[in-house]
This record gives sequence, structure tokens and C-alpha cells, in this order.
Amino acid sequence: MNAPLYNTDILRLAATIPYQDRLTDPMGSSEKRSPVCGSRVTVDINLDADGRVGEVGMLVRACALGQASSSLLAADVIGKTPQQLAEARDALTAWLAGEGPLPGWTGFDLFVPALPHSARHASIRLAFEAAADAAAQAATANPAH
Repeated sequence: MNAPLYNTDILRLAATIPYQDRLTDPMGSSEKRSPVCGSRVTVDINLDADGRVGEVGMLVRACALGQASSSLLAADVIGKTPQQLAEARDALTAWLAGEGPLPGWTGFDLFVPALPHSARHASIRLAFEAAADAAAQAATANPAH
């Protein structure tokens, strides 16, 4: 737990967020905001014919931790189901609260230094909360998926 909160890996991820263009006509869209720091993340999602994320667009106006989390989401979101995104959101929330193991999503271990900083947890969760909500909207709007 000696690693600095804003370490090189976090800053690198924050500077390299994929999918930073919003989708024109998304099946689902959600914006989440942290009341603590004002960080804001919007995620747009289109599902493919199999009901998995086929396209994603994001608008990220967040602190370095929120940006890094958005980058981790974007790196592995394509091909995920709405259920998998909800499970990732729930696992991240539980882990940050000290109520579950480290989630299986690639890269979450970079947030270990943030565990004792509960005021930072909301910004880490933003992208995953928005993605889970957007995917659920997309699935509800397109029940054939």
C-alpha cells in the first residue's frame, strides 16, 4: 500500500482513453457525476446482434482516477454483455468498500493505492456505473438482443 495514489500507470491510462467520441445515435447512454469532485463520465453504447457491446463512445471530464478507470473500461468493453458490465460495476463497488475480492477486470489492481481514500472511490466507479446503465438501457430498448 506504499504506492502513490497518482502513480505513473494511473497517469498513463488517464492520458490514453480510447473511444472519446460520442456515438451519434446510441441505443443506450448514461452520464454519471461524482458529487465529491465534480468528475463526470458519459458512456454511449450500441449492442451488436448478439446483445454484446459492439460500439462505445465516451465523454470523460474527470480527475486522473476517473480518467484511468474510463481507460480500463474502454480497453475491454467491446464484446461484453450488459450483465457482465453490471457484474463488473457491482464487483468494483464491493471491492472499493472492502466487501469483496479484487474484481477480475484487467487493470483494477492499479487502484489498490486508492482503497484507503474513500473520497476517491466515486470517481473510480463512474465509467463502470455509466457503462452498466447505458448497456441496460440498450438491452431494454432492443429486447431482441
